[in-house]
Amino acid sequence: MHSVIQRVAAIHDLSGFGGGSLSAVIPILSALGIQVCSLPTAILSTHTGGFSNFHFRDLTSDMRHIIDHWRELSLSFAGIYSGFLGSPEQIDIVTDFIRTFRTDSTLVVVDPVLGDDGKLYDTMDRSMVDGMRSLVASADVITPNITEAALLLGKAGPLAISGTEEIKAWARALSDLGPRCVIITSVPAEHGRGTSVVAFDKDANRFWKVACPYIPACYPGTGDIFASVITGSLLQGDSLPLSLDRAVQFVSMAIRATFGHNFPEREGVFLERVLPSLNAPVSMSSFELI
Repeated sequence: MHSVIQRVAAIHDLSGFGGGSLSAVIPILSALGIQVCSLPTAILSTHTGGFSNFHFRDLTSDMRHIIDHWRELSLSFAGIYSGFLGSPEQIDIVTDFIRTFRTDSTLVVVDPVLGDDGKLYDTMDRSMVDGMRSLVASADVITPNITEAALLLGKAGPLAISGTEEIKAWARALSDLGPRCVIITSVPAEHGRGTSVVAFDKDANRFWKVACPYIPACYPGTGDIFASVITGSLLQGDSLPLSLDRAVQFVSMAIRATFGHNFPEREGVFLERVLPSLNAPVSMSSFELI
């Protein structure tokens, strides 16, 4: 079944409160003119960061039934985009999904959700790291944060990046796993505060960097927001560096729109306040070739 607009199969969890996951993926891609076909991996009452006693419903068995129905309908997708996966079995399901629905023109984006701040999330273990390492081999684009990049590369201990050349070596090593484009977020600044996003385009053999302004806050869901803008921008035909610019600017704007209020960080950013800006012209280009 073909569509007159681009479709993306979005394979993520759905949190009822707190932002992120499909609650962010759907409005962002919709605002970019892309139809979202949701394949939920789990339903949670809230996300897992900062909330306790949350309700969690695993949807592994439902995923297979949804996929079977989509296959019967002969659905096609311009993009396949996966995020939080709850088990090695779900990783196998997504791998099979990519194999079944991918065409020569399909963009496959994998956000390898595993951990942050130098450690695994509570719901993850080493079997998930091994499984995710296998899944990224099927991707065109991956968007790990610095912790997830280290986990995928088998690096242990506190994260300490010596400089630009080391993070470039990390990105190139990740591309050797399979993806043609590696985007690493939350890369510590070499001097002073702040972070940056570093990307490697294997086909062009180029590295790109976009600096992220420092704001003393940590909002859950910003990784989902970033990866969603990257996915939509690439599907719209933007170049890799321009996609990086759009994603960094949008996440920074969402954080700034939220930070000035006395608002609990665990509830996420004010996404709705900044959604209209997604279709505005890029006001400045801050990417650099490194």
